[in-house]
Amino acid sequence: MNSNTTARKHVRRTALIAGLVAAVALPLGLTASAQATTGGTAAGAVAQRTVNGKSSDDVTRVADFYGAYIDAKSDPDNGGRLATELRKFYLRADGLREVAKWEDRNHADGILRAQNVPLKWTVKGNGTAGQVGITLTWGVSAPTKLVVDLDRNHKITHIGTPGVGGK
Repeated sequence: MNSNTTARKHVRRTALIAGLVAAVALPLGLTASAQATTGGTAAGAVAQRTVNGKSSDDVTRVADFYGAYIDAKSDPDNGGRLATELRKFYLRADGLREVAKWEDRNHADGILRAQNVPLKWTVKGNGTAGQVGITLTWGVSAPTKLVVDLDRNHKITHIGTPGVGGK
């Protein structure tokens, strides 16, 4: 076999491999690019989410509390000691007493205002200093809207429904 034949085989092999790589990689690249720009669920899988917060912000404080509390209550032991400790940490003493009274009257969790755990939640400021709105969603039923009042040290003092009867 001469070196000319060997060189041609090497060139053909290289071209074949390059063609196979292009045939496989090009559609994948186009698909990934199209998915990333569609804005659908594929874009969410590609893009990284960011959550910002600061300890001096009421909205962050309430979001941290509800996120941790719901996670604790979702555990098989129903939160146990962690849920109790989270209440003690985030709620002021008078807020804890108010929640306990609500639970005695309603036979449900006073933080969630329900007997079960929501599938998702949204926390946002409502334009009033020391007050944050929260929406708890369980699925197909209507979401529960709550207002959370905080003191200047970012401790929760009241959890109630917006409007008449709520603070």
